[in-house]
Amino acid sequence: MKKILAHILAVVIVLAMIGCSEEDPQFRIRNERLDKANVQIQTSGGNTVNINDVASGQTTAYSTVAEGNTAVTAVIQNESVSPSAKFNCEMDERYTVVLQTGNPPTIRIDN
Repeated sequence: MKKILAHILAVVIVLAMIGCSEEDPQFRIRNERLDKANVQIQTSGGNTVNINDVASGQTTAYSTVAEGNTAVTAVIQNESVSPSAKFNCEMDERYTVVLQTGNPPTIRIDN
């Protein structure tokens, strides 16, 4: 009986540790514009991630950033306006930065 209780306790502890683990926020870029874009993600911790040459219609793989306030700026080929957006990245979340069609170009953040 004691062995069964010990095994049950061990399983409960392992499950609690798995459920409490947190992952850093992740993001990807989806370019709905007709031209390619270079996107810069800057976090409140001062880290910068550049995703360059995102082709029209392309969605990139996920990249990891630090938790906190985040600024996104896109430089789109053949556009004089560089859209930007600010949002708060939270642990265990995945975000899609969408470069939207329209004039002027805009950024939408999906999660």
